[in-house]
Amino acid sequence: MMNKYFYKPYMAVVLCVLSVNPSVQADEHGIHIKINTQTGAINQLILDHDPQNMNWILQTDGSQYPWITEKYGWGLGYLTLESENKKVKYEWKKPVSTSPTSYTPWDKKISSFEQTQVYRVGNIRIDVKRSLDHDRLTERYTFTNTGQTCTRISDIGIYTPFNDNYPDATTCIHSRTHAHIWDGESAAYVNALRMGGTAPHLGLVLTEGSIKSYDILERGIDKGNSHTRGVIALNLPDTLLQSGSSYSIQWSLFPHLGNEDFKNKLLQQGSVWMSCNKYMFEKGEKAEIELRSQYPLKDVKLLKNGKPIKIKQKGRVWKAEAIMEQPGEVRFEILYNNGRRTHADCLVHSSFDKLIEKRTEFIRTHQQMNDTNDMRYGAYMVYDNEANRIYKNDTPNCNPVDRDEGAERLGMGILLAKQYLLTHKPELKESLLKYVHFVRERLQTEDYTTYSSVDQKGRNRGYNYMWVAELYFQMYKVTGNKQYAIDGYQTLCSMFRQFGYGFYAINIPVCLGLQSLKKAGMTNEYEHLKDEFIKSGDVFVKNGMNYPKHEVNYEQSIVAPALQFLLQLYIETGIRKYFDEAQRQLPVLEAFNGCQPSYYLHDISIRHWDGYWFGKRELFGDTMPHYWSTITAEVFHLYAQCTGKAAYQQRAEEIVRNNLCLFFEDGKASCAYVYPHEVNGIKAQFYDEYANDQDWALVHYLLVNKGL
Repeated sequence: MMNKYFYKPYMAVVLCVLSVNPSVQADEHGIHIKINTQTGAINQLILDHDPQNMNWILQTDGSQYPWITEKYGWGLGYLTLESENKKVKYEWKKPVSTSPTSYTPWDKKISSFEQTQVYRVGNIRIDVKRSLDHDRLTERYTFTNTGQTCTRISDIGIYTPFNDNYPDATTCIHSRTHAHIWDGESAAYVNALRMGGTAPHLGLVLTEGSIKSYDILERGIDKGNSHTRGVIALNLPDTLLQSGSSYSIQWSLFPHLGNEDFKNKLLQQGSVWMSCNKYMFEKGEKAEIELRSQYPLKDVKLLKNGKPIKIKQKGRVWKAEAIMEQPGEVRFEILYNNGRRTHADCLVHSSFDKLIEKRTEFIRTHQQMNDTNDMRYGAYMVYDNEANRIYKNDTPNCNPVDRDEGAERLGMGILLAKQYLLTHKPELKESLLKYVHFVRERLQTEDYTTYSSVDQKGRNRGYNYMWVAELYFQMYKVTGNKQYAIDGYQTLCSMFRQFGYGFYAINIPVCLGLQSLKKAGMTNEYEHLKDEFIKSGDVFVKNGMNYPKHEVNYEQSIVAPALQFLLQLYIETGIRKYFDEAQRQLPVLEAFNGCQPSYYLHDISIRHWDGYWFGKRELFGDTMPHYWSTITAEVFHLYAQCTGKAAYQQRAEEIVRNNLCLFFEDGKASCAYVYPHEVNGIKAQFYDEYANDQDWALVHYLLVNKGL
């Protein structure tokens, strides 16, 4: 047996890491491409000696997705021309010339070539020059004003359709990529990791020009639903071109073995690596900013929200410190080499503990249904921050399932229970008693069948059982009333009766449930529930990485719950095979996470559909951070317990801190931040107006930081 949930303030600071095979050398993986002769776009990119022969580029001939056509080929794109008070949007789709007109055939496995495609849109000539030198593909895009008057180019996007989509777990692990994008201006990059976490991987690093953001296209309920990330387009800054003048960007693509190798190759190609000791701060904490380069830099300057601060150089490393004095966003910008620049995005809260206190108080006073004539009396409800009132799930043509009074909203009850254990405020207990009565009487039947809504007509959803059981076990800790331990046990028994042992539910309360039953003296129930958990664990071990489809074909919240469950089962039983299997799968989970210097992105799992299902604006697209990324934090926390590896506890703490951006100083919250510049042409980069299901982030924050 191992010690149960505990808290230890680990201090190590690490980069995200991925397991790699040390016997594999990156230079063994030459790049091999195929170009569409009609459009000039790259439509295949494969790395030599890749046993999976994976194409890193989404097929644009309609064979992979019927709506993904040749216009989205790699290297094509769009822009808007502004001249004489007119704005016209153009796309470049087919070249007007190619030089040379042919290249070595695909099956000859060429190690080098050069080719230039020329496109014309309006008065702009676009030269796309590609050169391949074994393990590095360089692309240069030059925009030249061939007209007689000055022209402004805006809304520029170059399609980079990474093969980031989700048909099934096996295909994903071997033949799909997580494209981790850093829109870091002069130091922009894409770290494309194979979803299975095994090398070779693919990197893109900008070597000239700037990338300011990215767009997502072709997302929709009828276009892949939640099973594809869409088409990625990298955005260039707006630029003013005089007659005859040009603007260029250039990037290189290269194979790598994992995050550290990616960073080293990025530096070798002349880029810089900016990082902070953390990205979410409490007021008064010290930020430590670092810039690394493999080559000499000129005129390095550091700005904090536009104001210069001191930065010191030691060799090829520049370091600075800054006290985070005021709540709000802080952008650290580094200027270097006569006009190049990059940044790191940080956020400051007054106090994390007070933030949680304000949030729980807001839920209690603003989000609990207090209308005794409403069947949902006592429920914690979705809140509309724009309208400043409870959302009653009555808007026509909306998605009512993910805005109801049960399901993910149970996180609010669990959060308040944990907060009560910290504060013992009687008003929290009073609210909780009303809430748990609602759950038992309105969401569950006599035999503990559990629904998401009071009409009990919707889907009988497996996830609900875990969350209701966790609520009951927390209420047992709050009150000492054995009935809650019984209710938690019976809820889990009902789940196993109906769903069996292969459901990868989020937050299966293994440790909490077994410990509660043991404390309540329910020995027979303890042994029975442990046996049920072991039966599930054996299925998980047998399945390995053949993760079954759930509500989404493949996602972080299928992989993370598997490890979450297996590690807890190991902690409770001491059976080694559960730990060994969790450790074997850990690189698959880590591959979802990026290393970008931003509280939105750093060590945050890629998710891209939750804003549609749970948000007011119902917009697909990258939702980062999304609160379920904190399941990964719990996995890292448990793994640190099992191994003593402090770096994983540090990562767990950073993930839950970064998710605090979803909560505001006035106690309100947002269910999703949609990160891209645009999705399907709709402006994004916003916090959705619904406070819906995000409070699970605070549930995991209290586990990782307080041991609750």
